Amino acid sequence: MNVKQQPVRILFLLLSCVQIGLSVKPQIGDFGLTTKVLKAVESGNITYKLTEPQDVKRILGAAQRENRQRDGGMDILEIVYPDIQFTFGKYRSDTNAVFTLSRLVVNGKEMDIGQKRKLALRNNRDLKKLNRFTGFQNVSLKKIDLRKEAALIATLSFDSHTEWPGADCLPAGFNPRRLLEDGKNPGLGVRSLHEQGITGRGVGIAVIDQPLLTDHEEYAARLVRYDATEMAGFPPQMHGSPIASIAVGKSIGVAPEATLSWFAVPMWQKDNTGYIRALRIIFDLNKHLPKDETIRVVSISDGRFARKKRYEEWQNVLNEARERGIFVVTCDTSDWRFGTLTRMEDANSDNPESYRVGKYSFPDDVLRVPTGNKTLAGHTGTNVYVYEREGGRSWAAPYLAGLAALAFQVNPQITAEEIKALLIKTATSTTAGAVVNPTAFINSVKGISKEKE
Repeated sequence: MNVKQQPVRILFLLLSCVQIGLSVKPQIGDFGLTTKVLKAVESGNITYKLTEPQDVKRILGAAQRENRQRDGGMDILEIVYPDIQFTFGKYRSDTNAVFTLSRLVVNGKEMDIGQKRKLALRNNRDLKKLNRFTGFQNVSLKKIDLRKEAALIATLSFDSHTEWPGADCLPAGFNPRRLLEDGKNPGLGVRSLHEQGITGRGVGIAVIDQPLLTDHEEYAARLVRYDATEMAGFPPQMHGSPIASIAVGKSIGVAPEATLSWFAVPMWQKDNTGYIRALRIIFDLNKHLPKDETIRVVSISDGRFARKKRYEEWQNVLNEARERGIFVVTCDTSDWRFGTLTRMEDANSDNPESYRVGKYSFPDDVLRVPTGNKTLAGHTGTNVYVYEREGGRSWAAPYLAGLAALAFQVNPQITAEEIKALLIKTATSTTAGAVVNPTAFINSVKGISKEKE
């Protein structure tokens, strides 16, 4: 290129730059949105579980599109901008729930919005964003004045990681540390049975459930077997630790000296295969186990087996378990209806009149079991405990399994049918219905033992 041609070349380049600038104008705008998002994340204006859809729109303007879908028990809302995707969720069964942020992807990369950090509420308005399933668990409330929130506190669970404000910002008389400690008592006289040496010693309990946090201090010493063949790579799920602690926990459990065998299965699948396989393994194990580890009790916190694949085969293997002298307790209402009880706080947990009807009960329950306002092992750490407000029937099944273990310790010859019948027969009639009566139950088990002699 000669010198005379250079002005033309420069003009051509300038025009090209203008054209390129016009063609990439949306990209410049996208970069502006990305910058806004990154700044909002850094400042805490966009954060995990506290940001709502309208908060995002206030910062970024109207979205490119919105998508709604369902995922299990969750309603999902996706809000999309160029190269930016926000995902919000809420529990469908919680009528007061609002959509809160669960995931943020920018330019194909998932952003750290605080998923692995303690959730720190910024003001009292954030209280409405907590869901009723996890409540105050692993939440910092240090900045919140809770003096007028007694009604809300009474409905939400908390754990040993919850950070509370000072006493001057709590409702009068509310003492979470004391509640956590008092809630460990299995109640209804179970500890008096332990004092008599009736602890489940020499009896094996098996649980078929989701993957378990195996080293929690509450039950790790009782866990003698963990089969996660079908669940390799899956982390511990929230369902397991409470169940293990209710059955055999050292300070919480109904049968604290029973041994625990755990079989992890994908409970979320509509298939009975995992349960069938686990029971058959148990049958085979019992041929080789020492007497004091023989599995006599199986707890399954699931139901509606008739809606799942291989139901007829499941029924056959379930009947075989009973024929082999194994007590199997499930949450299947077609078998028997047991419901839940919630302990009235500050009342004597050993008194059957200290309980009200729990949320997960039926009018025709033949038995009701304590599950609410109780302390259970948590799945997020080896020494984490959760104060459960309204436990479901999933927590009732291992309680009954623990009582069955006590019965087998007292009378190894008792049958599964006799255990079930005696649990119902010995219940205490109260305004909350037929409340399970561990002491009367064990006394009746002893009576059967003497009759057979």
